[in-house]
Amino acid sequence: MEILVCVKRVPDTSENEIEVNSDGTDIERDDLVYSVNEWDNYAVEEAIQIKDKVGGSVTVVTVGDEESEEVLRREMAMGADNGILLEDDAFEGSDGKGIAAILKAAVEKGNYDLILTGAQADDGAAQVGGMLAAMLDLPYASLVNFIDVSDDKKLKVGREIEGGNQEMNEIELPCVLSIQTGINEPRYVGIRGIRKVASVEIPTHGASDLGLGADAVGAGAAKVKRLDYFVPELGEGAEMLEGSTEEKVAKLIELLKAKGGIK
Repeated sequence: MEILVCVKRVPDTSENEIEVNSDGTDIERDDLVYSVNEWDNYAVEEAIQIKDKVGGSVTVVTVGDEESEEVLRREMAMGADNGILLEDDAFEGSDGKGIAAILKAAVEKGNYDLILTGAQADDGAAQVGGMLAAMLDLPYASLVNFIDVSDDKKLKVGREIEGGNQEMNEIELPCVLSIQTGINEPRYVGIRGIRKVASVEIPTHGASDLGLGADAVGAGAAKVKRLDYFVPELGEGAEMLEGSTEEKVAKLIELLKAKGGIK
C-alpha cells in the first residue's frame, strides 16, 4: 500500500512560552523551538504500522521553507521511506484552501492508496484534510482513532464522536483520513535513526513543478485572512497561577479543596 502523510512544522508548545508580538499580527517567533505537529506524528506512526502489516511504502510531505526539511527527516528516521518538501515564495500566506490545493497537486504527481493528515495543526482550523479530500474527490473520514486494513480495497475505520462514543465505518480506497491523537503510541526517534537519514536527498517542488499558477495559492488567493492576535482578558473572578508546573498543580489542588471541588 502506498501511503502519503501530510505533516507540518509547528512551534513546540512544551518548549516555548508563546507570546503575541507588539503589533498583534503574529506570535513572537524569534528563538522558538519547532517540531512536527503532534497529530501528524500519530498519522505517520499509523502509516508505518500499516506498511509493516501489508507492505508498501510511506512518504511524508510538507508545505514550508527549507527549515521544514527537519520534520521530514525526523519522520523518515521514525520509519517513513521518502520525504517531499513543497517550497515556494508563492506559497507564503496560503489559507487552508491554498494549502489543500498545494497538497492536491503533490498527490496527483504520485499514485497513493491512502492519504493521511493530522486531525488539526497549530492554527486549530482542522480543515485541510477535508478540503484535500473534496478537491481529490475521494472518500474522507475525520477524527479517526482506529483503522483495520484486513481488506485491500476498503478499510474499517473508527471515529471519535460526541460523548466519547465510537462510530465505525467502511471506506473505500483510495481515501483521505484525518488521524486523532491516541490511535497509537508514536515510536521513539533516536540519534542513530536521525543520522541514518541525514544525507538522504529530499526532493523539493515549487509552484511551477506542481503546475500551480502563482495566483492560485498564497496570500493573494487566500479567502481567509488572520486579522489579529490577542490574549483574552481575564474574566471576573479568574486567577492565573504562577510558578513551576509542580507549584501550579499544588496551588490548584489547594484551591479545589478550599472551594469544595475535591476533599
